[in-house]
Amino acid sequence: MTNQTTTISQSLASTRIGVAALVFLMGAVLVFGAGFAHPQALHDAAHDARHAMSFPCH
Repeated sequence: MTNQTTTISQSLASTRIGVAALVFLMGAVLVFGAGFAHPQALHDAAHDARHAMSFPCH
């Protein structure tokens, strides 16, 4: 391997680790956010999202 190839490989590896950490963090926020939210708040959010997508729910 040349020096340039090694640098590119290390850069890709660090980018993948960064992306994985970001995805993990976003997932944790969603899981814990939904886990600690009040049931009525979750219902209202889902209800508003359905209306925003023009999906009938009544």
